[in-house]
Amino acid sequence: MGFRLNVIRQASFATSQAASKSAGVPKGYVAVYVGEKQTRFVIPISYLNQPLFQELLHQAEEEFGYDHPMGGLTIPCTEDVFQHITSCLNEP
Repeated sequence: MGFRLNVIRQASFATSQAASKSAGVPKGYVAVYVGEKQTRFVIPISYLNQPLFQELLHQAEEEFGYDHPMGGLTIPCTEDVFQHITSCLNEP
């Protein structure tokens, strides 16, 4: 018994490198940056419609508005919380 995590984790680098990585995001996925280290995760765009993930998006809007420092969507939570939320989204 276990769960499948459909999140691709990648370490983030400077803003210019992060922007150049956007081409490496597969169709149907989006890159987000999470935690103090701004770790890059590539998640299915279907997560964006999930109520649990919508709450993260609302928090991101409150904290950053539409100006995200990494050039991509920055999620204001720890990596552990983010991984827990995405694992819940993967449950059938």
